[in-house]
Amino acid sequence: MNLSEPERQHIAERAARLEARCGVEAVVTIAGRCDAYPEAPWKAFALFSALGAFASILLLPNAVLAIPTFLGAGAAAALATVFIPPFARLFVGAARRETEARQYASACFLARGIGRTERRNGLLLLVGLFERTVVILPDAGLDLAEAELRPIIAGMAPQLAVGRLAPALLGGLDALEALLAAKGRAGGGRDEIAQEVFVEKGA
Repeated sequence: MNLSEPERQHIAERAARLEARCGVEAVVTIAGRCDAYPEAPWKAFALFSALGAFASILLLPNAVLAIPTFLGAGAAAALATVFIPPFARLFVGAARRETEARQYASACFLARGIGRTERRNGLLLLVGLFERTVVILPDAGLDLAEAELRPIIAGMAPQLAVGRLAPALLGGLDALEALLAAKGRAGGGRDEIAQEVFVEKGA
């Protein structure tokens, strides 16, 4: 899932419109990976080595041939976790991916100065591509509860699941504006964070 330049511009314009209409400082961040997940290659190696060993016992009477067979299977699986994200995700649990995405979002929130706005009206919308996870972090001045944000994240999930990143983000920004407007948020104030969209490789 990658953004084209027109898609990126469209999202930036949509975020700017959210800011103007609801008086927030919205920052969208797309991270390739929120963590390196070093356990994924090792788990893949262990599993496929074991499967390779079992197959070798059944199919190869020669032990000399069996050893490179199961080691090769493990090495190939470990390498696949580096280059094939969907395969690597099989070896990283959902809870772990969620935790790392939240930690990455918290680091972005600090690094971008989202928590240092004058009116405490910053808001981060982060998508971890490898994690297929959305995190929304609002500052205290917006008075948004996690229970209010959960339906917005759930609404973005189907688009992300089929690789439609731009529609997912635009839908999320639409839903955030509707929620903020319903809570009486109005525009106004100076723009303290000029850049609305960040795309980065991540960990």
